[in-house]
Order: sequence, then C-alpha cells, then structure tokens
Amino acid sequence: MDTSVEKYESVNVFGDPLLECSANPVTGFFRDGCCNTNGQDLGSHTVCVEVTEAFLEFSRKKGNDLSTPVEEFGFPGLHPGDRWCLCAARWLEAQQADMAPRVYLQRTHRQALDIVPMALLRQYAVDLN
Repeated sequence: MDTSVEKYESVNVFGDPLLECSANPVTGFFRDGCCNTNGQDLGSHTVCVEVTEAFLEFSRKKGNDLSTPVEEFGFPGLHPGDRWCLCAARWLEAQQADMAPRVYLQRTHRQALDIVPMALLRQYAVDLN
C-alpha cells in the first residue's frame, strides 16, 4: 500500500482535532473542507485563512488568480470573506509583503508550522480569545 497518498493525522497547530476550514467553497488539498495534507501536497495547503480583496490582488499579481472561476476544475473563484486553505509559503510571502490574510488557527494544519512560525501565525489569528 502506498502510504504517501494517505492523509497525515488531521490535527491543528495546537495538536487538537483539525476543524473544517470551508465547505462553501469547498477547500483543501483533498477538497474535503479541511486543510489536511500529505506528502503529495507539495504546496502545503495547510493555512486556513479568510481572504481579503488585498490578498486576492496580491495572489493574482504573483500568478495565482484565486478570484476567477475555473469551471473545468469546479473552482468557483474566491471572494473577500471566503475561507480557504492557503499554501503556507504563499501566506508567508504575503505576510512579508504586508498582505497576509487573517488565520484560523484551529482550522490550520500543524504541518504549516514546518514553514510558518507559530508566533507569526498567532499575530494574524482570528480565533484566539
């Protein structure tokens, strides 16, 4: 059995069960609504964010247009306020450009910590008390 296609343990940055990021639009590397990942997810789609107009424009300028629907892939296009599992490196790049969207830590997979420090994610957290 090829274990590389299996999901890594579904846990968030706190080590707790990973909460759903978005079912509308359906997000995630596995399109299961969660920021689950595995060894085949080269982009590490692990950071659950609330997209903003500024971030969508930043991403478009970087060559990844997340606003325009792509019907053949069932992608509806994102709008400000949508939640989405973002590539950890792209989030970090946006943060360095002062364009990072807010983050849902309970919905962000712990694998994101391989790329983005927890202290930085906390600064952008939507779901901390």
